[in-house]
Amino acid sequence: MKRITIAIDGYSSCGKSTMAKDLAREIGYVYIDSGAMYRAVTLYCLEQGLFHGDEVDTERLKDALPDLNVSFRLNPETGRPQTYLNGRLVENDIRTMAVSSKVSIVAALGFVREAMVRLQQQMGREKGIVMDGRDIGTTVFPDAELKIFVTASPEIRARRRFDELQAKGEPGSYEEILENVKERDRIDTTRTVSPLRKAGDAVELDNSHMTIPEQKEWLLAQFRKAAE
Repeated sequence: MKRITIAIDGYSSCGKSTMAKDLAREIGYVYIDSGAMYRAVTLYCLEQGLFHGDEVDTERLKDALPDLNVSFRLNPETGRPQTYLNGRLVENDIRTMAVSSKVSIVAALGFVREAMVRLQQQMGREKGIVMDGRDIGTTVFPDAELKIFVTASPEIRARRRFDELQAKGEPGSYEEILENVKERDRIDTTRTVSPLRKAGDAVELDNSHMTIPEQKEWLLAQFRKAAE
């Protein structure tokens, strides 16, 4: 089988990252979580006080961005990549509701997307990668051999996110999460730069009512077909 690039796009809280990580591990590819990169920048903005309501101090962020180092390292125990910001492990910090409620605002900034896309394209130069996000098949890797667009109803996505936070012992109400999911959908699909949309040659996966084994089997079948 030839080595290919796999681009997985879709709405927030569809389980893209989990499925992409599992697929990469199954087929021996490198996994890159593009969403974590935007979350890391958002975390930096929160920690540095760059938010004023729903506005970002873009001048300060522009000045800081060249010195922000977002990277991934494998956790030796789980075999999965974890996100680092300037050498600090932030995998759990970037998954909080505080970051989730602001990340679409940061990701909509053109200069942030341009910087992250350049970095993502550098990471994927050698093929043999799985990357998930909002614009991987449309902007980052428009020539990817396999493009998958993942969707599920807002209610199901909110329930998954709520259950995930509950399992971690973190606060959050279902109603608040549902509103956050819907607002992120609105921002992601209407932003000026690289809006969330299904690539013309992408295969759609609605995983609203799929089990994890069913989803895994479906993904492997799509991979084998594309890599023949």
